[in-house]
Amino acid sequence: MFRLCSPLLLLASPLSAEVLEGPIRVVDADTFDVGAPVNVRLIGIDAAEGAQTCRDGGGAELPCGMMATEAVRALYEGTRARCEVQEYDAYDRALAVCFVEGADVNAEIVRQGYARIYRDDPTYFEAQKEAVLFSRGLWAYEMQDPAEWRAAQRRQRAADFAPTGRCEIKGNISDNGRIYHLPGSRDYASTRISERKGERWFCSEGEARAAGWRPARS
Repeated sequence: MFRLCSPLLLLASPLSAEVLEGPIRVVDADTFDVGAPVNVRLIGIDAAEGAQTCRDGGGAELPCGMMATEAVRALYEGTRARCEVQEYDAYDRALAVCFVEGADVNAEIVRQGYARIYRDDPTYFEAQKEAVLFSRGLWAYEMQDPAEWRAAQRRQRAADFAPTGRCEIKGNISDNGRIYHLPGSRDYASTRISERKGERWFCSEGEARAAGWRPARS
């Protein structure tokens, strides 16, 4: 079971964020399920994606993402966490620092080399420095930064689904209205265009805006 801190506590101490507590189920190396309505994303760190690979010194390809997840699972699966929520992201995940027996889990995962600091966030810089120095975890292998890997995957998906020619902007119609998606954007690859529904392709953002479409939120 998870527990939310009381509204009175939130008012009395604005720096103590919403708290989620419960036994950990490891979703991946930087995402936990603690029994709350939403998953907890460990703030300030970034782990290899599930399908991401790395290479050892001999050039052999290894499943880095799966390795990181299994390592974190071995450390924390079933233990009780106290997660202090800082904010929520676009995917409705709680961004939090989690503690097990008083120890900062986010820092320890970085220190063990199973995740990196997120977008140069300085919070866990010293922990990462230690992991790099001792070649811990995935630092023992050659691996692309997770954020760079995700960007490359988005570019590849955009190229795979783009039509021939230069009109590659997707004009989608949904419950949220008329929205256009640029190649490489978050939902570009998963968006399908049905001209029978009035959806269409655009050759430029100006053309899309003039037709009444607005840009998708990043």
